Amino acid sequence: MTEFHRWLQTLRVERTLAALRRNNFQAQWVEGAVEAREVLFGMIPQGATVGIGGSMSLSQIGFFEEAQKRGLKLLNPFLPGMAAEEALKIRREIMLADVFVSGCNAITEDGKLVNIDGTGNRVAAMIFGPKKVIVLCGINKIVKDLAEAQRRAQEWAAPLNARRLGIKTPCAETGQCTDCDSPQRICNIYTVLAKRPIRTEFEIILVGESLGL
Repeated sequence: MTEFHRWLQTLRVERTLAALRRNNFQAQWVEGAVEAREVLFGMIPQGATVGIGGSMSLSQIGFFEEAQKRGLKLLNPFLPGMAAEEALKIRREIMLADVFVSGCNAITEDGKLVNIDGTGNRVAAMIFGPKKVIVLCGINKIVKDLAEAQRRAQEWAAPLNARRLGIKTPCAETGQCTDCDSPQRICNIYTVLAKRPIRTEFEIILVGESLGL
């Protein structure tokens, strides 16, 4: 990256952070994955129950290995081999967790969080339920506005996630959204957090690396 690219990127990050703070989110910038992991764990109170939203970003920063070392009590419905009924039970328990940790599909430069979901448990937990929400977001998720955010979620993240998860939707085959009626469709729900939910402590960590899809 040239000095000119870094200059432009810095201005974009500064605009986004300022907008998030105006919208009553706690937001901070970290340079990389190691610092992001330390900052994130510093936000989790000792003894807290921590719910997990589906997130490649958390895996990429080594969150789960570190959580195991620290003996965190995780509510994780994504463990390999978990029965569907048990996973659904944990998803419901997450709504009453002390802390909910997740990634995000897009953050706009005017400080809005945009997400797309199939079941709705991830976006629901961001809105109301857990006492505290922590969102980890790579610099690749910053977009200009809501229109670009929706395009990113629908035309980029959804096909890639469907393919990654082996879900049988048209976009997992063609790479293009057809606004399908598939029973396995993963973009049933779109949410926009324009401001911080009134009853929820909300922390956002922007990371200077490309994380997630």
